[in-house]
Amino acid sequence: MSDYPSSKVDSSKLLEPHLRAAPPLRMVETAFLASAASLIYFINYYFPVGPLLQIFFPVPVALLYLRWGNRAAWMGALVSGLLLSVLMGPSRSIIFVVPYGLMGVLLGATWKRRAPWLVSIGLATLLGAFGTFFRLWLLLVLSGEDVWVYSITQVTNLLEWAFLKVGLLTQPSVTLVEAVAIAVVFLNNVIYLFAVHLAAWFLLDRLGNPISRPPRWVQVLMDYEE
Repeated sequence: MSDYPSSKVDSSKLLEPHLRAAPPLRMVETAFLASAASLIYFINYYFPVGPLLQIFFPVPVALLYLRWGNRAAWMGALVSGLLLSVLMGPSRSIIFVVPYGLMGVLLGATWKRRAPWLVSIGLATLLGAFGTFFRLWLLLVLSGEDVWVYSITQVTNLLEWAFLKVGLLTQPSVTLVEAVAIAVVFLNNVIYLFAVHLAAWFLLDRLGNPISRPPRWVQVLMDYEE
């Protein structure tokens, strides 16, 4: 009987390679996906191809959350920011981390918990709107250029044109102009986050890390039945 090792010892030995392999794999994937997020942002900045690459800004960090959890996602966002700080400078790095790095962590958390798209898009839209105003504030601090005033001017011209088309001879109030400008910021983020969800739905499913399922009308619209 003593010549044969117990099954308990054998099973622990079989598990040891997996336990030893997990931390290095987590580290390698974190570094790889953080580099991928930085590279996507870097390429899009110097060789812009429209909104195509922008859709994937938060996806690598979100994938890290789906595969390895909260800590790996935060590390991926931080490493991406550090890489971009070296490649493009601290200001561009901050603009990526806020909101896209944080957005990746948030989307990964909601997708991991299978939250409905309405919840994940809604929360990420708030974060994206905050990132937009943070970017405007940072630009004002660094360059002294108030882009918000330019945006307000454009919205005012648009509202004046719309008022003339419908026969209104009054000037739009300052409150109305600012409300429309803020609404446009939120609308742009909603459209952007919806596109991010569609891209992640198709891509991450094929990588074996599916996100929460889209609403029924989206599946019908995309002619996709599960």
